[in-house]
Amino acid sequence: MTTTEQTLFAKRFRGFFPVVIDVETAGFNKDTDALLEIAATTLKMDNDGVLSLDQTIHFHVAPFEGANIEQAAIDFNGIDPFSPLRGAVDESEAMKAICKMVRKAQKDAGCTRAVVVAHNAAFDHGFLNAAIDRCKIKRTPFHPFVSFDTTSLAGLALGQTVLAKACQSAGIDFDNKQAHSALYDTERTAELFCFIVNRWQALGGWPVPEHQDPKQNEDDRQNEAETSNVR
Repeated sequence: MTTTEQTLFAKRFRGFFPVVIDVETAGFNKDTDALLEIAATTLKMDNDGVLSLDQTIHFHVAPFEGANIEQAAIDFNGIDPFSPLRGAVDESEAMKAICKMVRKAQKDAGCTRAVVVAHNAAFDHGFLNAAIDRCKIKRTPFHPFVSFDTTSLAGLALGQTVLAKACQSAGIDFDNKQAHSALYDTERTAELFCFIVNRWQALGGWPVPEHQDPKQNEDDRQNEAETSNVR
């Protein structure tokens, strides 16, 4: 492949490389509340342009120094931030490992920048960016603000915005007992994103059909009118 050629993957998202992210946190404030769990799934594309899951990386994360922990948040997700059984790692270790995996996968796909895919993407993207900033990672593969939100995509494609209901509508198994685990939610979100992208292609939405010249359309209509008059 020459430097001017693009892979099929790069052509599909104008050089962007989608990476599915899910986080579990100790609150809603990305700057003050602890990141407790994070998972990332990379995607691959076959020669027919069909998207599927590739690699997944997952970490339990120790709260950063001075982090706020909202009781209501940990009651909801069921995480004990200080349990030794979690096997939690420092935030820096988790972020560096994710960035390393994503950079390699992005390069292998021939893409130029990674883009976060998430359900309610602004939330996960915000916590990811805040953690990367805290860890002072300068060479981040992620675009700072562009994201693909499966909430919106599922609303359009399936008429559902809740992850569990969207997955069910797409025929993707979803176990509510495993929900609110970053690993489980990331992989289900990745399956949902792939389903929507692949379904759009199957319906003829990709590659984008070439539009006829408006003048050609007018000429066609004129020819049809003339033919009708002859009859």
